[in-house]
Amino acid sequence: MNYDVIVIGAGPSGLLAAGRAAEQGSKVLILEKMRSEGRKLLITGKGRCNITNAAPISDFIKVVYPNGKFLRNAFSQYYSKDILALLQKYGLETTLERGGRYFPASNKAADVLKALLGWANELKVQIKCGYRVEKILAEDKSITGLIANGEQFSTKKVILATGGKSYAATGSNGEGYELAKQLGHQPQHIRPALVPLVTEGGRAQKLQGLNLKNVKAIVWVNNKKMGEDFGEMIFTHFGLSGPIILTLSRIVVDALQKKEKVEITIDLKPALDEQKLDKSLIRDLNEFGKKQVINVFKNWLPSSMIPVFIEELQIDPKKECHQVSGDERKKIKMMMKNLRFTINHHRSFKEAIITAGGIPTNEISPKTMESKLIQGLYFAGEIIDVDAETGGYNLQIAYSTGWLAGNSAAKK
Repeated sequence: MNYDVIVIGAGPSGLLAAGRAAEQGSKVLILEKMRSEGRKLLITGKGRCNITNAAPISDFIKVVYPNGKFLRNAFSQYYSKDILALLQKYGLETTLERGGRYFPASNKAADVLKALLGWANELKVQIKCGYRVEKILAEDKSITGLIANGEQFSTKKVILATGGKSYAATGSNGEGYELAKQLGHQPQHIRPALVPLVTEGGRAQKLQGLNLKNVKAIVWVNNKKMGEDFGEMIFTHFGLSGPIILTLSRIVVDALQKKEKVEITIDLKPALDEQKLDKSLIRDLNEFGKKQVINVFKNWLPSSMIPVFIEELQIDPKKECHQVSGDERKKIKMMMKNLRFTINHHRSFKEAIITAGGIPTNEISPKTMESKLIQGLYFAGEIIDVDAETGGYNLQIAYSTGWLAGNSAAKK
C-alpha cells in the first residue's frame, strides 16, 4: 500500500497528473470514488467533449477568472498542442471548429477518455474505482498517507483532483473541499458557474425551445451595463440558456448573491443600429403597404416569436402595414433591440457546467501546484479557484494544472 504519488480523482486533471508522474518513474495510484473513471468528462460538450481551444496563452488568460495569470507557468509547460499530440498518439483524431474549439472527429467524449486511459494504463498507473477518500494524513505539515474505504495507504505525495460541486451525480460533490479544509486550506466563495438563468414572468416560457443565433445579450445590474456577449442562446421552460447566457451568468450569479436587481436584454438585430433598423422597418411597411402586418413580421422575426411581439405590443395583427403608426413602429424597433428579461434566480449546481471559487490561488504555488501550507499536497483542476468561459478553456486548465502537479510531485 506504499506509493510515490496518490491522485484523488480520475477525471482529466487526475489522469494527466497520474500519467505525468508515472512518466517520471513514480509508482502512482489513482483513487476514484465512482465506479468508473471520467464520469464528468463523458458528458462535457453534450457528450461531444470540447477538448481544448486554439487561443494563444495571452488571450486564454483573459477569459480565466478571477486570476488568469496564476496559470501562466502551467500553460507555458503544458498547453493545447501538448494535449492534442498526446490524444493523437493514442488514436484520437480531432477537428477544429469555429471559435478555436477542438472536438474529437468522432464527436464522442468517450474516445477522449479512452485515449487518456490508454496512456495511463501503458504507464502502469494503478486505478482503484469505488474508493472514497475519508482523510488525508499529515504530520509536521507534511503528507504521510491517506485513508480510503477504511484502508490506509502510505505516500508522501497526494494530488487533489476531485473537481468542484457541479454535476454532483458524476462524483464532483464538493468532498475535495472538505479534505482540503482538514489540512487548513480555506476554500473561497463556492458557487455555480456557466449556469442557466431563471426569468420572471412568462415571456421566456412562451418562447421555449427557440434557438437564436447571432444575437447580442447584455447584462444590467441595478440598471448599469455590466457585460455583453454575441452569439447563440436558447429559451427554456424556466428562462434563458445557451453559450452567451452561460458566459454572462458569472456576472448574474454574483449580483444575485448581493441581492441586486439583474436584467438581461437581447438585441435581435445587432448588425443594425436603431436608425438603420428604423429605416429598414419603414421600407418594409411601405413596400408591403396593403399586406396585414402579421405577414411582414415573418420577414423580421422567427415565427414562434411573432405572437409574443403582437400580444405585448398590442398591435392588431390584421392591420395593414400602411396603417402602422410611427409610435407603433418605434415600439417594434425598441423591442427588437431590447427584448428585456428580469432574472430572479439561477439554476443549481446540478445544471452548472463548472464551479467557480475553490482553493485560493494564494495558497498554492503557481510554479508547482503544491500547497503552501502542507508539503507534498498538490492541487489540480476545478478544485482550484480558477475557471473560464465556455470553449474548451476549462478542460485545458484541468490538463495543464494536472500535468504540472504530477510533474512536480514526481520530481520532488
